[in-house]
Amino acid sequence: MTPEITLLALSATAIAFVHTILGPDHYLPFIAMAKARGWGMKKTLRVTLVCGLGHLAGSVALGVLGITLGIQLSSLEWLESARADFAAWMLIAFGLAYTTWGLRQAYRNRPHSHWHSHGGKVHEHVHSHFNDHAHVHSESAASGSLTPWVIFIIFVLGPCEPLIPLLMYPAALENTHGVLVVTGLFGLVTVLTMTTIVWLSLRGLASLKINRFERYYHAMAGSAILACGLGVAFLGL
Repeated sequence: MTPEITLLALSATAIAFVHTILGPDHYLPFIAMAKARGWGMKKTLRVTLVCGLGHLAGSVALGVLGITLGIQLSSLEWLESARADFAAWMLIAFGLAYTTWGLRQAYRNRPHSHWHSHGGKVHEHVHSHFNDHAHVHSESAASGSLTPWVIFIIFVLGPCEPLIPLLMYPAALENTHGVLVVTGLFGLVTVLTMTTIVWLSLRGLASLKINRFERYYHAMAGSAILACGLGVAFLGL
């Protein structure tokens, strides 16, 4: 561990934390889908962890390949930028499709009334099939859903832009130990930050009384993912 590698390791830790905090696409999709699909805390954290590791693996593999083949940093940064654009548009497409489907579900599950007669006395009964039927099956439906896999694929294809430049410097010094340290610290801090934000957010949402908006959860989740994609594509988040 040279002084240069030590400084780079500390920088990697700080950059990973800030990069994750400032990128809502690292945690907001998991929070939104957990509420919409009725995922439990364990499943949500498991999906977040797997997607986070996949997110890192793509950039690590590309960085190692570039180091091995001696590819210039500028070429790798161009490829990472192209991957970022592609992943952003995939988020936009998925968010838009899920929002549309969620609005359709909300319309189908809108409260409606029935009139009943009991011994000549007529009264109105208002209810929604969302609470009576769909909510009961939300967890089982989510467990077999393709949604986690869609998010995983998007995260694998999406780059972790700061990682490759961090890897290139210790590689240029031919310090394999430095490459491992920088990669490990960056990945550990990124995944821990993602899962911590998701855990804290779900704990906070659990204490809020927002059940009256329950039939809009899918549309809200899709809108959140759509906003993340737009933020990445047009604001560089």
